[in-house]
Amino acid sequence: MKFFIDSANLDEIRKVAEMGLVDGVTTNPTLLAKEGKGFKTTIQEICSIVDGPVSAEVVSATSAEEMLKEAHIVSSWHPNVVVKVPFGPEGMKVVKKLTAEGIKTNVTVLFTLTQALIAAKAGATFLSNFVGRVDDISGEGMVAVRDSVNMVHEYEFKSEVLVASVRSPQHIVEAVRAGAHIATIPFKVLEQMYQHPLTTSGIERFTEDWKKSGLNFD
Repeated sequence: MKFFIDSANLDEIRKVAEMGLVDGVTTNPTLLAKEGKGFKTTIQEICSIVDGPVSAEVVSATSAEEMLKEAHIVSSWHPNVVVKVPFGPEGMKVVKKLTAEGIKTNVTVLFTLTQALIAAKAGATFLSNFVGRVDDISGEGMVAVRDSVNMVHEYEFKSEVLVASVRSPQHIVEAVRAGAHIATIPFKVLEQMYQHPLTTSGIERFTEDWKKSGLNFD
């Protein structure tokens, strides 16, 4: 499974890149607004840190014509930029045209198998299935992920299933079991994935035993 980091914070992205874990980055208007820096500047800086797909989202969600203009702008910023497009009839028009032009796309806010199917048929590079938001309303977000993975394999679509709206390490466990191609992970959740009480106690025990042994590296 590929790890994308879901962040527009440059410090977080640098830290994950230093770990050797980041295969790409996803951003959205909310994450970018939180950082309070220029859109183009932030995306280009991320592209200088991470050698992989970097999603930059268009915002004129009700107009295919406006979204297409925005898509051409953001895709010109760096070869690794992937145009993030909200799902819907207008958005799928945009995805179809961008795919024909050889521009990669990430269709976002997908919640069902039928939505993922439409996006795959339109030619989306990535299918962003949101799981946390479905769980928040007492649904099972991972069901659509499993179904979408099966659908992509069954019909041999080129799209990759990307698990988004990740809330906890357990979502990553479930994404692996579902066979998802990618998970986009908030920095906080990635930090949690490192943690286990037995790992902590094990390291402490080994360290104490080493100190008591009198051994060294000579």
